[in-house]
Amino acid sequence: MPQGSSHRPHQVAVIVDEGTNPFEVGVATELFGLPRPELGLPGPLYEVTLCTPAPEIRMNHGFFTLTGVPGLDAVDGADTLVVPGRPDNVVPRAPAVLDAIRRAHARGARIMSFCTGTFALAEAGLLDGRRAATHWRWADSFRRLHPKVLLEPDVLFVDEGDLLTAAGSAAALDLGLYVWRRDHGAEIANHVSRRLVFAAHRDGGQRQFVERPVPEVRDESLAPLLAWAQERLGEPLTVADLAARARVSPATLHRRFRAQLGTTPLAWLTAERVALACRLIERGEERLDVVAARSGLGTAANLRARLRRATGLSPSAYRRRFGAGGGEALVS
Repeated sequence: MPQGSSHRPHQVAVIVDEGTNPFEVGVATELFGLPRPELGLPGPLYEVTLCTPAPEIRMNHGFFTLTGVPGLDAVDGADTLVVPGRPDNVVPRAPAVLDAIRRAHARGARIMSFCTGTFALAEAGLLDGRRAATHWRWADSFRRLHPKVLLEPDVLFVDEGDLLTAAGSAAALDLGLYVWRRDHGAEIANHVSRRLVFAAHRDGGQRQFVERPVPEVRDESLAPLLAWAQERLGEPLTVADLAARARVSPATLHRRFRAQLGTTPLAWLTAERVALACRLIERGEERLDVVAARSGLGTAANLRARLRRATGLSPSAYRRRFGAGGGEALVS
C-alpha cells in the first residue's frame, strides 16, 4: 500500500506572505489540496492549510487580498512547509515568517520553496553550505545576498533531503510531482500528472529554460516521437532508432532534445525506462529479470543500478515501500 495511505493525511502548510505570487499558492493547493478519488484510496494523502503572518495579506501586484485563513501557528502542525516566492526579494521577510520557517525545520518538517521562496529559506539561515535552486533571473542577486549558499543556477529543482527548492513557478509543478513520486511511487505520481495535464518526465537536473526559436518551415515538436517511443520502451530502442523514426540525424535529434526538453535523447529514454520499471514493481511483478526486460533496461544488474540512482532504493526496498501490499524481495 502506498506510503501514508493507512495513516492520517500528510499535513502541508503554505506560508502566504505579503506580495506572494498567487500562481505558486495555486500550485501548492492544486498539487496537495485537491481530493483525488481517481486514486481509489480510502482518504486523502495530503491536506493543505494556508497561513499568513497578518489577518489581511495583499498578493503580488495587489491582485487580491487574502483574509480569513489561519495565522502562522498553523505551521507548527505541518509535516511539510511550502514557501512560495515573491518579487521583492531584497526586502527582508517579516521576523514572524522567518521564525515559523526555523521552527518547522528545527522539529524536522520538510521544507519546500517555490521560485524566489528560496530567498526566505536562505534568510532564515537554513541553506548555508547547502545546495539550492532559484529563478535564473534573480541568481546574481541571490549570490550577493547569500554567498554561503551553494546555488545551482541552471536546474529545475534541488533535493537536499529536508530542504527542497524549485527554480521557478512552473518548476514548482516538477518539484511537486517529484515529491508525490518520492512519497507514494511512480504509479500514483503519474495519475497526478495526468490530472494536471503536465509532463512527468522532467527531472531536477534539467535546465530551467530552453531556447526554442519559432520553426521557419514546419513544426518540429518531439511529442509524436516521444509518444511512439513510450509505447516501445521494452524494445531495444537506441538513439539511432529515435533519429531514424524522426527522419533526422542523431546530431539533429540531440539538438532538438536539448532545445525542447533540456536533456539528451539517451537521458530521456533511460528516465522513461526507469519510470516504467517502477510502475511494474508497484503493480506486483516479482521477477527482477522480467521487470528489466519489459522496461528495456536489459539486465537485473542494470535495473538495480539505475533504480538506485533514480530513487535511492534497491528494487526490493522500492517494492516494500511502494508495491501493492508491500511484499518480499524481488527475485532474479
